[in-house]
Amino acid sequence: MCTIIWHHDYKEDIKLIPYTTEKLTDFSKKENQQAYIEALQKVQSELGKDYPLVIGGERITTHDKITSYNPAKKTEVVGTVSKANKELAEKAMQVADETFKTWSKVKPEVRADILFKAAAITRRRRHEMSAVMTLEAGKPWVEADADTAEAIDFMEYYARQMLELKDGKPVQSLPGEYNKFGYIPLGVGVIISPWNFPFAIMAGTAVAAVVTGNTILLKPASTTPIIAYKFIEILEEAGLPAGVVNYIPGPGGEVGDYLVDHPRTRFISFTGSRDVGLRINQRAAAVNEGQIWIKRVIAEMGGKDTIVVDKEADLELAAQSIVKSAFGFSGQKCSACSRAIIVEDVYDSVLDRVVELTKELTVGDPTDHNNFMATVIDENAFKKVTSYFEVAKEEGRIVAGGEADDSTGYFIQPTVVADVAPRARLMQEEIFGPIVAISKAKDFDEALEIANNTEYGLTGAVISTNRDHIEQAREDFFVGNLYFNRGCTGAIVGYQPFGGYNMSGTCSKAGGPDFLTLHMQSKSVSEKL
Repeated sequence: MCTIIWHHDYKEDIKLIPYTTEKLTDFSKKENQQAYIEALQKVQSELGKDYPLVIGGERITTHDKITSYNPAKKTEVVGTVSKANKELAEKAMQVADETFKTWSKVKPEVRADILFKAAAITRRRRHEMSAVMTLEAGKPWVEADADTAEAIDFMEYYARQMLELKDGKPVQSLPGEYNKFGYIPLGVGVIISPWNFPFAIMAGTAVAAVVTGNTILLKPASTTPIIAYKFIEILEEAGLPAGVVNYIPGPGGEVGDYLVDHPRTRFISFTGSRDVGLRINQRAAAVNEGQIWIKRVIAEMGGKDTIVVDKEADLELAAQSIVKSAFGFSGQKCSACSRAIIVEDVYDSVLDRVVELTKELTVGDPTDHNNFMATVIDENAFKKVTSYFEVAKEEGRIVAGGEADDSTGYFIQPTVVADVAPRARLMQEEIFGPIVAISKAKDFDEALEIANNTEYGLTGAVISTNRDHIEQAREDFFVGNLYFNRGCTGAIVGYQPFGGYNMSGTCSKAGGPDFLTLHMQSKSVSEKL
């Protein structure tokens, strides 16, 4: 269904319907199940296909390849993509730099129209895009469908935001003068996108830069490059001119560093780990020969997210929120609940229920829609996450899970660790896998104190029926996205702008009213009349 509805009469100009979030697919309906199965079959028929780089619209095939594997069947090749090097990165930079001269002059309305068109094409290919992520990223049906829906949301929302910003903001004019305040694009941006939301975040960061008049070099995660190529196809079909988006997957240590350091790079939009984000920020701060600007860094770098459970709370809601937020997509979300802090009065009751619910979760191949959870992304992730099992035995009690099997794919059982001290490693380090640490607090004040004791500040949730405690948390829980009486994952574009504090990044608030302005610079023009 196309959400672009135009009407025109003698009294009104053309109008666009208000933005609303894309509805998720109801997989309880047999026809939707069948449609997804057919999409999986289509994607499976393309296994092993080779994909080129795309620079200035030119398809370039290289000898060196990046191989994308199915994490649920670790020897199954989803596809291979050509690997960029410094020389090709330089070629892409020159193309993007030259294309910027024309793309930056294209009317915002035209740029927005391309996003609307891309959203419509994505709807038509919705299950195909989701199925790619099921195979390439190990995303269960519901998680993959939500990822695709969010990508559509970003296109629809940012297109509308650009239409609101295109004429600038009102300023005052003194008698005899005319003042105008508006926005202009920045230049060439480098988009470094993650594997955990390989469509939504990749597409969202790309189109935010494009609709604001910039050209970009898109370097997707090496574990999920194929979904990014599919998006390039959508942009081309939507009418995006060649050279605006250049697809150059490649190693971060070579291609990523080269582009971050490049004097013609104007901004870097990064989503990923704390350590890589800090490294990018540090490198971007250096002024290289020929550089005439301070580079802008837009970074989202992860979290150590907490659900606080008050003694006055819906305890079933608390347990459900912890389990769903901790183990959705195997805990591989920067917003995942990796720690829960429960006031001692209800600690045992909530913990027992969390364990019960965790043991009910189904874990298996994500192509089977009955499985709630599947794998972690690759061997490195498997080794890292499972290494915390020994830490868990030292720092607490493993009351559920604690087992893993990588014989066919990278499967880790959802793991609950009880009685963990507030400063323990399990409570401080971002594990990025299906492990949740549970800590006890003597009262609500102490629970908030523990919740704030990490270097991160992305998401958090409070389960409470006490209005005073809710208001206390509203003031004192230091996170960019705070939720009451629900889980701490699942921010919706245009409804809950997403981004955090401290080591969680630059609080760029993706999917919010300020995000596009990060990709532009303001210009004030005064004319004497």
